[in-house]
Amino acid sequence: MAAVRALVGSRLAAASAFASLSPGGRTPSQRAAIHLSAPQPAAKVALVLSGCGVYDGTEIHEASAILVHLSRGGAEVQIFAPDVPQMHVIDHTKGQPSESESRNVLTESARIARGKITDLAKLSAANHDAAIFPGGFGAAKNLSTFAVDGKDCKVNKEVERVLKEFHQAGKPIGLCCIAPVLAAKVLRGVEVTVGHEQEEGGKWPYAGTAEAIKALGAKHFVKERSSRGPEKQGGHDPSFHVPGGTPPHPRRDRGHGAEGAGTHWKVTRMDGVPAWCQDLASRSG
Repeated sequence: MAAVRALVGSRLAAASAFASLSPGGRTPSQRAAIHLSAPQPAAKVALVLSGCGVYDGTEIHEASAILVHLSRGGAEVQIFAPDVPQMHVIDHTKGQPSESESRNVLTESARIARGKITDLAKLSAANHDAAIFPGGFGAAKNLSTFAVDGKDCKVNKEVERVLKEFHQAGKPIGLCCIAPVLAAKVLRGVEVTVGHEQEEGGKWPYAGTAEAIKALGAKHFVKERSSRGPEKQGGHDPSFHVPGGTPPHPRRDRGHGAEGAGTHWKVTRMDGVPAWCQDLASRSG
């Protein structure tokens, strides 16, 4: 996701170049006044959430780390989520579904956004320079049905619209963790990675996701957890959803995406969709 860095960096470079001009032999103070009177606009980035909590919504660590990097880069961020029911609610102390509860994706996402949340239906690529989708199982449960249906999944209509709009406009899109499967489904032929394609004695227990990615028509690249895939308009980082994965560091991780999201996609580990998840979905569907 090296494309929001490129986007923000280009804005800063343009501002620096403007400040160095000396039209008409103006003094440095006069040039500074000109610079201050015509500031470069901040990059406008849309952050799309899928709920609140790794097992049934957005991975909070990833969303927070992305927000830190965007803030440090001077980006103007607006947070969105679809106004739809969650697939189900998970008790995160037990890792089990809470059968009696139901929650709304927009309402839950507002927890991370501290209330400043907008319905995804109102997001337009015309008003933003880039879009970023953090990971968490909400991407595979609420933004799509990938957690249950795999390669035969459906993608939320607003998510599909947003991805196509940004892609057609040639604007950067960043997708973390499992979220890039959305691009693999909606935008045929994109390049992604879920790490390795073999389990390697349990090191990559969800390597089978790579086959689903290929079945969707995407090209899969084998990558290590800390490596970055081949870059076109952006980079990516297979993180967190591997055995022993640690939360992203706000100063170190997620920067590849928040500082440079592009139309290059990456899917990382399909971090354990438990058997009960598919069982519950099949019972409720």
